[in-house]
Amino acid sequence: MAGTETVRLAALADLHCNRNSQGLIGPIFARLADSADVLLLAGDLVDYGLPEEARILAKELAVVKIPIVAVLGNHEYESGRVTEVVQILCDAGVVMLDGDTFETHGVGFAGVKGFGGGFGRAALQPWGEETIKRFVHEAVDESLKLESGLAKLRTPQRVALLHYAPIQTTVEGEPPEIFPFLGSSRLEEPLNRYPVAAVFHGHAHHGTPEGRTSSGIPVYNVALPLMRRTFPERLFRVFELPVVPTETTEPLGAPPPANGAATIAEARA
Repeated sequence: MAGTETVRLAALADLHCNRNSQGLIGPIFARLADSADVLLLAGDLVDYGLPEEARILAKELAVVKIPIVAVLGNHEYESGRVTEVVQILCDAGVVMLDGDTFETHGVGFAGVKGFGGGFGRAALQPWGEETIKRFVHEAVDESLKLESGLAKLRTPQRVALLHYAPIQTTVEGEPPEIFPFLGSSRLEEPLNRYPVAAVFHGHAHHGTPEGRTSSGIPVYNVALPLMRRTFPERLFRVFELPVVPTETTEPLGAPPPANGAATIAEARA
């Protein structure tokens, strides 16, 4: 750890590891041990959802000697072999979250893939054809899984990891026509009920790096194509999360600070 007062989180999404990725992804993470205590991967880890892609990624991640926490993206489902992909990554030491939680260094992580449906007044509603209702219910189910995970955490600090965006701000830059397929404001609801220090997601390759929920919680889009443009010198973002002593932890469900100040600061080292 960087010291006794902070935990450093490195976050990245949309690696899209494929058959030609061997030797290309590992160097991105080669110096993580010097700059982070936990690595967060926010989905689309492989490109076509193939076990062989997962095996290549597992080898590339072997250089990482800190905990790796990840969620699935939509690409992991492409070939119908997501169970095999998950098992390969878990066997390589990656903690895969799907409504589950993970705790380390006094920080609790809750993660889900999420789903689409749109944002605010433009969000798709469960009305009409059964297909539309199933689409909306998928987003609702992902939101409920996220809420269940957040409710279980009793750590001084909490972090949410998603693939789909919970707010519109971080997908802006993409064509507005595809906003409904990039995230859902239904994912924002549990984040406001169980405030977290930060939210990380990917999926929107041409989106915006930062935004906030309606209650002021910072949201970060860490899709690799976006990071290439924003942080080309290292291709991932590192954040310093203050360690909160247990005795001063806010009760679960407590609102964020009145001034809306983020409880996470970006590492500049």
